[in-house]
Amino acid sequence: MYDGHFFGGGFMWLLWLLIIALVVWAVVAVAGGGARRDASAPPAQPQRSALEILEERYARGDIDREEFEEKKADLKR
Repeated sequence: MYDGHFFGGGFMWLLWLLIIALVVWAVVAVAGGGARRDASAPPAQPQRSALEILEERYARGDIDREEFEEKKADLKR
């Protein structure tokens, strides 16, 4: 019936792999898909605007006042 091959032989193993993948996918989907957040992970940082990042760079001394003013004017356009 199966020509002596385990699980049907030929390309039947592809069908078994597909069935196993579908079962795993269904279990993960029902279980929440790992959407739970790890309690030890740091909280997500709120998005900062480009101006806030620019101000922070100026405050740290990464850029001088002239570059800060130029970039600030560019952002306001």
